[in-house]
Amino acid sequence: MELVPTIGLEIHAELKTATKMFCRSKNDSSETNPNVNVCPVCMGHPGTLPVINREAIRHVLRVGAAIAGTLAAYTEFDRKNYFYPDLPKGYQLSQYAYPLVSGGSLNDIAITRIHLEEDTAGSLHDPKTGSTLVDYNRAGVPLMELVTEPVIHSANDAGNFARDFQLVIRYLGASDANMEKGEMRVEANVSVAPVGERGTKVEIKNLNSFRSVERAIEYEVKRQTEVLASGGKVVQETRGWDEAAQKTFSQRVKEGSADYRYFPEPDLPKLVRSAIKGLSDDEIRSSLPELPAARFARYASLGIVPDDAGLYVREPWIGAFFDAVIATGHFKEASAVQVASNYIATDLMKLCRDSGKTETQFEHDSSISPESFAQLIAMILDKKISSRAAKDILAIMFAQGGAPAEIAGREGLEQKSDEDALLPVVQQIITENPTVVAAFKGGKQEALQFLMGQGMKLTKGAADPNVLRELLVRQLQ
Repeated sequence: MELVPTIGLEIHAELKTATKMFCRSKNDSSETNPNVNVCPVCMGHPGTLPVINREAIRHVLRVGAAIAGTLAAYTEFDRKNYFYPDLPKGYQLSQYAYPLVSGGSLNDIAITRIHLEEDTAGSLHDPKTGSTLVDYNRAGVPLMELVTEPVIHSANDAGNFARDFQLVIRYLGASDANMEKGEMRVEANVSVAPVGERGTKVEIKNLNSFRSVERAIEYEVKRQTEVLASGGKVVQETRGWDEAAQKTFSQRVKEGSADYRYFPEPDLPKLVRSAIKGLSDDEIRSSLPELPAARFARYASLGIVPDDAGLYVREPWIGAFFDAVIATGHFKEASAVQVASNYIATDLMKLCRDSGKTETQFEHDSSISPESFAQLIAMILDKKISSRAAKDILAIMFAQGGAPAEIAGREGLEQKSDEDALLPVVQQIITENPTVVAAFKGGKQEALQFLMGQGMKLTKGAADPNVLRELLVRQLQ
């Protein structure tokens, strides 16, 4: 009997707003002092009234437009009732019957809905004392929840969808979505059943890394498969993920929507979107930036290799630098653009990584401008410098700044194509490497590469490799 896994995801992302969802308390995920960003409203004090955060509504609508969802003309908030220490009011303000966004898809994964709610507080367990402390700074922060259709069939596809969604909301500026800070959390609904049948759904809560998402799903698929293979039945429940043990564990029997006793929030107005300035379909859709899929397609149309295009999409700051370089007007041919891309994605990125230079430092304190980098690539294409010399010049530009032509002249890195100038170098190589010369004359063609390397070393990479090769072969005959 063939068993097939079926997976649906619920992804929560804290939105980037100045204040919380229904009050004026500060929304600051970097705050380390507990219980300072709180007020009577988000703490659920009697007699307080919530007020809807307009920017949070706009963020969710823009995300909906980005995934080609249907933006609700009418929406309202509901009370989701359950008691837990991290929920100060004893209920959560969420959306049930009228979500802000319905339908849509991302990378061919169908989406059910995107709705808006308030986040819960954070619970901090102290294993030494066995006590749990609650920090209410997070309580009331705007929280967007995306729910996919149960159309995912592998852990790898689930992880990739979560990565793609994180990238989209970062492009939109809706959320920083740092999973290590809890700004984005993933829950996976997993079932296993024979082809064509529906299985029993198990929810895995609060997965805080993409690898955890993938490993938890892989484990749960294996666990459910073994239960069914032994003649048992899968229990519908909520399970947690033990990162240390690399397995899921039972937390509680899964509730249904009726258990939460949803009803419309009486203290908040119903929202008719047409009555709210700035939230029309045209205004929302026209505010969207170039999204990851469109950006990747644009780079592909320029002939950029997929790995480089993927880098520019995942790291928009280096993609923006590439865009600025090709916008300088130095490159008319597609091959020239591809050369520029290769030096950015390989050499410039290596310099950034090795130096520890962050995105912000590169953007605001970089010694290399798009114009100077374009000039460097133009010198390569015009054969004024060799590839080896270009790497050396780029390293100097990265560390100190400066014009590439001036650096090439000062360091003696201009490409040498004059045979008369290179002949003494060739003769020196032959004299200093008699064993290699003998090997070449004995038929070992790879010996020539060694001699070429010696020539490039002696000239600091300035020798024209084609001229150097021709001279070496001629002198060795």
